[in-house]
Amino acid sequence: MSVQTEKADSVPAAGVRKDDAPSGGPTAPRRERAGSSAPYLLLVPALLVTAVLLGYPLVKNGMLSFQNLNPRQLILHLTEWNGIDNYKEVLGGSDFWRVVERSVLFTAANVVLIMVIGMMVGLLLARLGKKMRLLLMLGLVLAWAMPMIAATTVYQWLFAQRFGVVNYVLDSLGWHSMADFNWTSSQLSTFSLVTLVIVWQSIPFVAINLYAASTTIPKELYEAASLDGANSWKSFTLVTLPFLKPFLLATTFLEVIWVFKSFAQLFAINGGGPDRLTETLPVYAFVEGVGNQHFGMGAAISFLTIIVLLAMTGYYLRTVLKQEEDEL
Repeated sequence: MSVQTEKADSVPAAGVRKDDAPSGGPTAPRRERAGSSAPYLLLVPALLVTAVLLGYPLVKNGMLSFQNLNPRQLILHLTEWNGIDNYKEVLGGSDFWRVVERSVLFTAANVVLIMVIGMMVGLLLARLGKKMRLLLMLGLVLAWAMPMIAATTVYQWLFAQRFGVVNYVLDSLGWHSMADFNWTSSQLSTFSLVTLVIVWQSIPFVAINLYAASTTIPKELYEAASLDGANSWKSFTLVTLPFLKPFLLATTFLEVIWVFKSFAQLFAINGGGPDRLTETLPVYAFVEGVGNQHFGMGAAISFLTIIVLLAMTGYYLRTVLKQEEDEL
């Protein structure tokens, strides 16, 4: 009996081989858990840097928005909490809502111009020869790399009232009324000048991105479209545009954020003038906070600016996702 029991215990079960036995024992699940957590561990340094450089200022700004912080409180080192009074004063006034409307319209006009002209330049890059493409890309990169204040200063020189090149050229071409025209004397002309600066600085990013995306389009698609009798416009609408749609949506999203938060160009051109008619939300927050030394009020406006930007981007993303669902 004892011999039979030992043989039975030594015989493996039916359908089970020795090779199927788990190798490594309990160490295999540990290795799998370590491998699955490795990507998250690599994100920790970036998350810590983001929390320090972005999270702390955001929290500090939120705390300041609930305080009555003026020069008196700064000198005496006083902390006076006033609850939501700053938000009530901002939201209860008509100035804030006029600035919000102005900021949205300004952003929409700039983004449309940037995307249309940038896409045209990007498609032009794809059709040029190597030498001309290199020359054009060099000019785009130089325009893109130019600091904002330096570029704004150059445009101020170009559009100067008395000695500006633009006024001189227009006067030479017969528009003598433009000889001493002040480009920052009205809301429309000031916004036109600022729009020109922002569009000029933004086109390189869009053009280079779309050119890089267009190089990934298979040439067989264009050949098939030409065999079907498609002209240049139909090839663009049926092949190029659908293929570039994800890149266009992502680039538009980035441009909305970049244009909406633009501050240096508007403030350097005319400080939000004339008569504060060209103030967008970032400029409005700076003027109310630092300019008028109502730091709590400025913090509340800047926090509301973030909320408006999140609402705009959220609406845009919702529209994009809805279009993708409808296509599916």
